[in-house]
Amino acid sequence: MSDAPQALAAVLGRTRTRLLAELDQPASTKELAARLDLSEPGANQHLTALHRAGLASAHRTGRYVLYARTAVAETLLAGDASPTPSDHE
Repeated sequence: MSDAPQALAAVLGRTRTRLLAELDQPASTKELAARLDLSEPGANQHLTALHRAGLASAHRTGRYVLYARTAVAETLLAGDASPTPSDHE
């Protein structure tokens, strides 16, 4: 993991950061659980939290919900967040 994902993992936790990293392409809970060796209910709980935080989008396709990273999550993973004036006060 590079510095930005490591810093993000310190805040979000390693599992949620790994899920975000896997969401470079839309994927279902089942796919993500299998890729990361998680239970489906566990993966779903993490994805729901990421969705509520605005870091993952959810789109229903037939019987499946596909998750993808949002622009905010992309910025956080890349470590490109620019400091705002309030960051220096």
